[in-house]
Amino acid sequence: MSEHNPTVFIIDDDGVVRDTIGQLVETVDLNSKTFASAEEFLASYDPIQSGCLVLDVRMPGISGLKLQSRLKENNAHIPIIFISGHGDIQMAAQAFKNGAVDFIEKPFRNQVLLDQIQEAIARDTQLRQKQTIRKAARDKLESLTQREQEVLDLVTAGNANKVIATKLELSQRTVEVHRASIMEKLQVDSVAELVTLVGGANDMQ
Repeated sequence: MSEHNPTVFIIDDDGVVRDTIGQLVETVDLNSKTFASAEEFLASYDPIQSGCLVLDVRMPGISGLKLQSRLKENNAHIPIIFISGHGDIQMAAQAFKNGAVDFIEKPFRNQVLLDQIQEAIARDTQLRQKQTIRKAARDKLESLTQREQEVLDLVTAGNANKVIATKLELSQRTVEVHRASIMEKLQVDSVAELVTLVGGANDMQ
């Protein structure tokens, strides 16, 4: 299974529910994997795999909410759609607080669940794209020397070359050379692009 093909991970201790959702997902040409427990899922899940999670909130052992918390603690930001046979406002509030895409009560309408699955996969794709951009930006920043990093910090803070030269006890010509080197290494043409790149590298969302 390719990590680039989104997979809908279905976790429910009710085999009928698992099979029903799995068959539903296949009608829109999505991959699915089913698990009878959170423990079974955790034993095989690789965060590099894209997709989303359809998760029963009440299960023996590790509950749906506990699994959500554990994944969040481990920086596994897979979008989660909760399903529940027992509507609980407090549980729903907790799920949404921790970033759930939706909290759907059983019995659910097939199209409602499919719409939320598509939304969750779109969210996952967007997040992974941001992560790729952030990593590329960080890799570029790591190519800078310590002095270039110091100059960059002052440039993106809005300081002119003369001010930077004074603060770092350098000549303006040296600052200009460092700026030119920074622009070349980071493959940008303006201070605005520099600010955007640095912001992207530091973006944790």
